[in-house]
Amino acid sequence: MLPKLITGTLSFAKGGTIIEKSMKKSKVAIARLRDYQSKNVYNALKKALDLLGGLENILKPQTQVFVKINLLSPESLPERAIITHPDFTREVLRLLKDLNLKITVGDDIQVRGKDGFLPSGYRKMCNEMGVRLVNLKEAGFREIECHGQQIKRTYVSPPLLDSDYIINLPKLKTHSLTIYTGAVKNMFGIIPSGLRHAYHRRFPKNEIFSQMLVDIFSCAPPHLNIMDAVIAMDGEGPSGGNPRKAGIILASKDAVALDAVASKIAGFKPWDLVAIQNAHERGLGTGRLDEIEVVGEKIQDVEVKDFKHSAIGVGFLRRKLPSSLYAVIQDQLVFIPEVKKDKCTICLECVKICPTGAAKHEQNSVWINKSICIHCMCCHEICRFQAIRLKQKPIGKIIRGLRSFFRTVNNWRR
Repeated sequence: MLPKLITGTLSFAKGGTIIEKSMKKSKVAIARLRDYQSKNVYNALKKALDLLGGLENILKPQTQVFVKINLLSPESLPERAIITHPDFTREVLRLLKDLNLKITVGDDIQVRGKDGFLPSGYRKMCNEMGVRLVNLKEAGFREIECHGQQIKRTYVSPPLLDSDYIINLPKLKTHSLTIYTGAVKNMFGIIPSGLRHAYHRRFPKNEIFSQMLVDIFSCAPPHLNIMDAVIAMDGEGPSGGNPRKAGIILASKDAVALDAVASKIAGFKPWDLVAIQNAHERGLGTGRLDEIEVVGEKIQDVEVKDFKHSAIGVGFLRRKLPSSLYAVIQDQLVFIPEVKKDKCTICLECVKICPTGAAKHEQNSVWINKSICIHCMCCHEICRFQAIRLKQKPIGKIIRGLRSFFRTVNNWRR
């Protein structure tokens, strides 16, 4: 089944093409949830989904579902409020299993020679639930047409494209570039990490970067979005901010409407957020609050007072540096895959999984053509013999060191 987005005002096929119209408002459900205790999470989720008409009326039993979680590299503990909490996801999976669905959970995360799902607790949780958990690099990426405003073609992971349904589990957070991050931006993780770096270089300004995010979102619009806003993040998100209790969850079939409501709860003006406005104007969802039906709790009753927004606003470096210079800095942050000749067994797994043909086998040797490499790190992920190393550029190593230092200082001050 081709992923299709159903909004309250319009229905769209993949890529944002209009296929039907409806005058019915988009519906966003809000339920209170004070902690991540299993029973409390389950009951809140059940309440929110029942307000949308019931999970069984959104998903068909015995179909294939991909659950897109929100993780960031480097991996972090759930208590930091950077990621979708695994205990939240556990109860979503429990509800999905009641419909006898074939479930895959995943995200594209950049790790170096270890299981990136261990620190967050996702590996243990998914093993206990008997659910497949994948780093999207494991499955490779497929080039598709995008028909976007900024992007015409991109690479998306097959587990999403081949699923009957996509369920999106974002985290409510601030963001130093896009100001707010939620359901629409969480779909940025369906493309390779190296390509995400490339798009940061290519689209350094908030407006065009946000348009690009909507382009990616249109490639695989989710059928259901459930936001973890129990403990949100304010300040310098998406990873350097502070955990902030919001005590709610939000659910909607319309990701744009969910973002509009969630951002309003966090003290933003939804129409001022480029991604929300752009997605609304392109018919990919409803971004105007007066066109959204909020069920369950009222927005004014759950608004988080004094929710701290990013002091950086739209990114200090992006505002202060010329686009060309910022692009150079972003380029230095990219890891470069290289083949270790002494460990390579010529198994050719990297050659088979490489989406661009950058991994090559010639004259009984494997090598990486850096000129066409998109830094998706699929070769590094698939190699069982640790024959692919990720080389850091010198300036990038310095930048990462400084970023780590300042993050440590900020954590110490808290």
